[in-house]
Formats: sequence, C-alpha cells, structure tokens
Amino acid sequence: MFQSDRKISLARAVQVLFLSAALGAAGAAQPPQAVDAPKTLASPEQLSMSFAAVTKIVEPAVVSIDTKGKMPDNAGRAGAKPSEPGDLLDFFNRLPRRPSQSVGSGFIVDRRGYIVTNAHVVADAARINVKLDSGEEYLAKTVGVDEETDLAVLKIEAGRDLPVAKLGNSDQAQVGDWVLAIGSPFGLTRTVTAGIISQVQRATPSSTLFQRFIQTDAAINRGNSGGPLVNMKGEVIGVNSQIATTNGDFNGVGFALPSLDAANVFEQIVKNGKVRRGFLGVTLETVKPEYAKVYGMREAKGAIIMAIRDTEGAAAAAGLKSGDIVVEYAGKTVDSALDLIARVSGTAPDQSVAVGYFRENGSLLERRTATLRLGERPTEERSGEDEPTPVKLPIDKKVEDPKPFGLTLTELSSALGIQYKLEGQSGVLVKEINPESFIADVKISTGNQGLAEGDLIVKINRQPAKDVKTFASIVNSLKPGDAVVLHVLSLNPRGPTSDLKIIQFSVQ
Repeated sequence: MFQSDRKISLARAVQVLFLSAALGAAGAAQPPQAVDAPKTLASPEQLSMSFAAVTKIVEPAVVSIDTKGKMPDNAGRAGAKPSEPGDLLDFFNRLPRRPSQSVGSGFIVDRRGYIVTNAHVVADAARINVKLDSGEEYLAKTVGVDEETDLAVLKIEAGRDLPVAKLGNSDQAQVGDWVLAIGSPFGLTRTVTAGIISQVQRATPSSTLFQRFIQTDAAINRGNSGGPLVNMKGEVIGVNSQIATTNGDFNGVGFALPSLDAANVFEQIVKNGKVRRGFLGVTLETVKPEYAKVYGMREAKGAIIMAIRDTEGAAAAAGLKSGDIVVEYAGKTVDSALDLIARVSGTAPDQSVAVGYFRENGSLLERRTATLRLGERPTEERSGEDEPTPVKLPIDKKVEDPKPFGLTLTELSSALGIQYKLEGQSGVLVKEINPESFIADVKISTGNQGLAEGDLIVKINRQPAKDVKTFASIVNSLKPGDAVVLHVLSLNPRGPTSDLKIIQFSVQ
C-alpha cells in the first residue's frame, strides 16, 4: 500500500509571507472546558493571495528531473539469428530494448547549482536531465546518495548564480498548518497543490529508522517525489517522498522528510560525499510504562539493549550488555530507543561520548556510567546485519498445559539446548499463538516484531520462566491492568546464538 512516489518535486522556499490570520484569545473568564475562538480569520481571498505569493517565492527554485535508465540486458540468446520460426519470434521479442525513463522533482538549495531530490528518483539512472523553472535544461551529476533517508544531491553547471529555496525549521511545523506541494506529477511541471499538515513524526511500513515524516493531505502523485513541501512563509519544511495509495495515485495521504533531516544530509554529502553516522552496534527497545513499573523505575524513559550486534563495536567495547537500560547520553536524558538512535547517528563516528545506564543486579537496578567511542554506521548493504529476521526454534511435541495469554507452550529440550548453545538456559517455547488473543497484537516499539512461534520466553516480570507450569502460575496471579515484561530469545540466523526481545504490555 505504501510506495515511494516516483517523481515529486522539491521547491525553492525563501523569505516571508504569512497567512493573514491572527489568532487571539477570548475573554479570561471562560470556563476551563471552553475553547477560545480566533478574533479574525483569513478570508478566502486573503488565503488565495497568500498561496499565490508563496508560490512566486518558491517556484523559481523548483526543478523537473527526467532520467534515462541503463539499457536492459538482452534476454534472448546471444548471437541468435532468425533462421527458424522459433528463433524468429525470439529475435523480434528482443528488438525493443529501450532504456527506462522516469520523471521526478527537486529544488535548488545552493546558488552554485546543488539540488536536493529523492534517491529513488535518480536510482540506476544513466542520464539525468534537469529542467529549471526558466525552461533551461542541464545535465546533472550525482554528488551523493543517502539510502537511509532516500535523499540524493545533484549538481548542475549553469555558469551563473541560481535562485534557491530557503530551508525552514521543520520542528516548528504543527498539525493543521497550511502547506503547498510543488513539483511535476505525471511530468506536469510547475504544479502546485495545497493542503494541511495531517501529522508529524509519522513512521510508515516502509520507512527506515531515519525517516519520520511530515504527513500531509496536499495532493502528491507520481512525479512529485523530491519536490518541496512549503509553509506559508515560503520556506521548505519537507521533501515529498512517499504516498499511501491503493492504486499508485493520490489518496489524500502523503509523506515528506523534514527539512532539518534534509539539511543535515545535504551538508554531509557536499562535505564528505556521503552521510557518516555514529553507531553503537546494538538493537534497542523503548522503556514503556509497563517496563518502568515492573523494574521500579521512576519514569518510563530510556532505551533497553536487546542484543549486541557488533561484538567489536562501541557498546561491546565499553562493556555494555544485553538487558542494560541506557538512560543518559552525552549528559542528556534518553527518552526512547528512537531518541537514542537519532542522537547516536547525529554524532560523528570516532567521537567519545559518556552514557549512563542501569544494569539489573538481583532485585536492584544499579546505576553505571561508561564512555563510548562511536563506530560508523554500516552502509545499507551491511546494515541489514543490525536487524536480522529471527529464525523460529524447532518445537518438540510434548504434552501442553493450559494456554496462558492464549499461548500454546512447551518445554525446551536438552537436545535443542545443546544444538543452539542454550545449555543451562531455562524457558518455555512458544508453539502457537492464538490470533484472537491480545498478545498477538503486541509489538516492540522499534519495529513490527512481536512474540513469534518458536520464541523462547526466559523471564516474566523478572522471574525465570523455568517451565510451562511455573509460567502459567505467574500468569494466573495477574489481573487485568497489571504490567507484564517478557524476556524472549529468538535464534540469530547467522549462527547458533540467540537475540533478546523485550515484550511489554498490560494484561487485558
């Protein structure tokens, strides 16, 4: 359902021009439940004039991008000649070998000719043609690409200073703000659509850890990719990147990467040719209220280390372990797993950073500190090692006890323990999950993973899950609304090791 909009346009957002709508507070003696009404509202005529003025500011910096892909491989037999009917058909099937063509959008952010667009707009392009608002056309070269944010920086040589779009502060964008999207949907250049910001910090099923979008209902279609999302000050606050659609076209839900993220990517690519991000070498989960309650934490903040992915990485070298809870980074409180990921990735590799964390010691959480020397986040081809798909542990057929939480459970056999290097590890294997049970819908905050068939539950609310009977007894002692934290091991597909998952929920 979610797909990258294959050509959107980025615009040039500059200077100021604000919607003439001053919102004022009503009388001070209003009851608490009353909603203050605005003293003045912009008339339709004023709003239309504002749209027109903003468009005039930004449009000169918006470009249309046409690409030609590489020539496809000849699928027929090399050197075959049309001597027989079958060969003749094959020969004609191989004739229409033409390079693929596509269109997209972008916007100029530096008067020397630097352009920001989406990486998918120029992916596998053998030739990139950029058309300016003035009608001039130039060949562009790719300066750099960042797959994590789906951004690319292009450069054209115009021989003169070019109009540029001003990047605004996307953190100031609010739900309900008016915005314009400018680009070349379906190749129709200089197309402007209007809408509002529907939501901010929105993740989509196809988004990476570094894509938290501004959602908008401004019409975005194929060809708008890479174009600018513009506020009413004439500033670019987002790069149009994705749409939610059932048929490939506009359904009222579009997504733009925030301008602050785009600015960081642009600066690093121009300076280094690529984006360098700090790296801990771990997978993380957010501390939720259930976890804080079970572990006696004062507030639900922090990032739990679920697995050490890189045994020679920054976290491992500093002595951090699976189960540690990072609560402070560079002197500031860590709110969540995504907060820690963003701050680590925003720190240059090789820098040393102090972290504060908790480690479980019996019934206590001990506060500790460590100094990390950050590594560099691997490229996309290798970064998949950070998030492997767990393999289900095989299940021995045994007599099953009643189904706590809707789970069909069985014991971990000694043979499986030896095979997967889990000797001495107690726990219960998840054989089946009732799809109608609430636990089937519980996911971790940093992805779509939840409890899966073949997982090994080793602890429930800090108590060992020694066997099915013990686990069922603990579950039966809980009542609706009680917090539950499960420590779960999933097999690592790269070898006979297991990774920790933290499943947090309240009993329903």
